[in-house]
Amino acid sequence: MLQEKTIAVIKATIPVLEVHGEAITRRFYERLFEAHPELLNVFNINNQRQGRQQAALANAVYAAAVHIEKLDAIIPVVKQIGAKHRSLGVLPEHYPIVGEHLLGAMRDVLQESATDEIIAAWAEAYGIIAQAFIDVEKEMYEEAVKQPGGWEGLRSFRIARRVKESDVIDSFYLEPLDQKPIASYQPGQYLTLQLKAPGVDYAQMRHYSLSDSPNKSYYRISVKREDERDATPGGLISRYIHSLAVGDTVEVAAPAGEFIIEENNHPLTLLSGGVGMTPFMSYLNTAAERLSNRSIVWIHAALNGDVHAFADESNQLAQRLANLTKRVVYERPTARDEQEKRFDAKGYITADVLREAGFRPDGLFYICGPESFMRAMYRLLTQLGVKEKNISFEFFGPASSIEAQAVAN
Repeated sequence: MLQEKTIAVIKATIPVLEVHGEAITRRFYERLFEAHPELLNVFNINNQRQGRQQAALANAVYAAAVHIEKLDAIIPVVKQIGAKHRSLGVLPEHYPIVGEHLLGAMRDVLQESATDEIIAAWAEAYGIIAQAFIDVEKEMYEEAVKQPGGWEGLRSFRIARRVKESDVIDSFYLEPLDQKPIASYQPGQYLTLQLKAPGVDYAQMRHYSLSDSPNKSYYRISVKREDERDATPGGLISRYIHSLAVGDTVEVAAPAGEFIIEENNHPLTLLSGGVGMTPFMSYLNTAAERLSNRSIVWIHAALNGDVHAFADESNQLAQRLANLTKRVVYERPTARDEQEKRFDAKGYITADVLREAGFRPDGLFYICGPESFMRAMYRLLTQLGVKEKNISFEFFGPASSIEAQAVAN
């Protein structure tokens, strides 16, 4: 428990964090990588370059300050981030390193405003928050190892099969080199791959949703190739994965993730954009195998049919699941899309599209796709009266506040 004096000091720093939060986190990462360049193996280079990791950490520090009187409020976020930490190999000994450089960054940026009292208060708070992460992650590490087919750290897998799903998305079927059983998972979870692309000094870790039902002899992930376009650089690692062939090996951490789409009797609506359909493919394949009679609405948005992955497989799922209502929305359909009537609506997912598909505001809603897509869907659902507690979302950039950004935009 934090002392009352500590709480008061930290709450007094909230206005400062609003102004200087990102400057502090930028300086933090500079200090961290200068002292410990080996940790570049853990962090996404693109997110660092684009400032997304710095902004996300600033949001997390700000949230900790706002909820400092009741840190239990951030436990769901701790579990979500903790799952990614476990898959990345973050260990208890890393937390003192992070604490040292975060406090050092506060001193560097705030200078004389960072009094000994403020630094001491944040040191005390950081110790409690870090311990919450360590405790949650300890359980996750133990679960990953002890489950049937589980393992510790990284395990070598062979690309056994590769399937082109669209112009930009390929599926990779991964089988363990040791030919031993592999851990099961829950629909919505992901694999973490460690990859060393040519010309890059450090290995990179990336998360990819599992896109098939569990309890098979392989894992399937489906990866979008992020090409360079306009002024936006391409995805270094996604392009590297697309250069791999059948027979190549990759290093893989055991399945993880808190975006779990559980089977129950609540009406379910799945909203996906682009490659964000992958966790829903896992769920729907699982539901079809279990002969689920749950009421499900699935609305998928894509640019057009050329980049729409799993079109045939999703149509087959719709035939197998009698209570599945599936709708496809293309932003800019091609002439072929128009001719073959490969979509149900043109433009974007709107309130009318939701209502036509059987919108139930009292149901459960899961969103996955680009961050801008999720902000738009979150805003739309809340405007239509859906309670925030009934909306779940997943994306693989740094942790961000989809809710706050949706309201602001």
